[in-house]
Amino acid sequence: MTEMEAIKTERLKKDFGPLTAVEELTLSLPRGELFGLVGSDGAGKSTTLRMLTGIMEPTGGEAFVLGTSMSRKADEVRGRIGYMSQRFGLYPDLTVLENLLFYADIQMIPRRGREARVEELLSFGKLAPFKDRAAGKLSGGMKQKLGLACALVHKPQVLFLDEPTNGVDPVSRRDFWRILYGLLAEGVTIMVATAYLDEAERCGRVGLMHRGKLLACDTPKRLKKLMKGGVLELTASDPRKAVRLLSGEFPTGSVALFGERLHLYAAQPEEAGQRAAALIAAGGIELSAIREVEPTLEDLFVSLLRG
Repeated sequence: MTEMEAIKTERLKKDFGPLTAVEELTLSLPRGELFGLVGSDGAGKSTTLRMLTGIMEPTGGEAFVLGTSMSRKADEVRGRIGYMSQRFGLYPDLTVLENLLFYADIQMIPRRGREARVEELLSFGKLAPFKDRAAGKLSGGMKQKLGLACALVHKPQVLFLDEPTNGVDPVSRRDFWRILYGLLAEGVTIMVATAYLDEAERCGRVGLMHRGKLLACDTPKRLKKLMKGGVLELTASDPRKAVRLLSGEFPTGSVALFGERLHLYAAQPEEAGQRAAALIAAGGIELSAIREVEPTLEDLFVSLLRG
């Protein structure tokens, strides 16, 4: 592991009996990177983060953070990493301020400078007006920001976030990512596990996971170039009926609903578009527009799973 690497895994593996949750995962993250580990539930994201933070022992392979083996010497580096799990351990009966002070105690933050650090975090997450409110009475988005503030109280060099915006409203999600960009500007290395592919577009690089395996890893722009064929966007008068109609005629996973529009993945987009238009017309549905569009990460992920 080089001095420039913040996180590295070498054929990292985790078995739970006959189930392999993570299968020989090899990754390398330079310091100061914002990396997205993306996949649906059961992909192995949370298990990977638990091994990287020393919470869980791997079945095989190695995980290194800041040059330290997390299976052998995790205690040496825990004070330099932050971890926010899916269900971060906030204490609902304690106020926002009391939660921050409690985590400062856990991390043994010196009394000198503690008050300034807590005030900084309250301001950073726009939590100051709520500092005397019980954590259990905060909104979902505010709870997540408080959880992040608690994970940052000791100024970690590397931050692990496990689906931090799951179930959070769109405005709070934007606020959360604004905070992450601020941390990135300060040189913090961030690994975010998420099921939201639109959020993955915000990361410098993305690793796509499925059933414990890493399918692909690169920048969002380069990943999209892996997609074979193209994506057609269709605007129809009855999009849900159109999806049902086309799903019966095109390969499984080729048709998906994006808001009020359809996406059709095809190796030969022009030919597929003509066929889709004919099927939709025959089904008595009005097709107002059809065009080829740049694939999203979600389009790519679906196409990789089909492959």
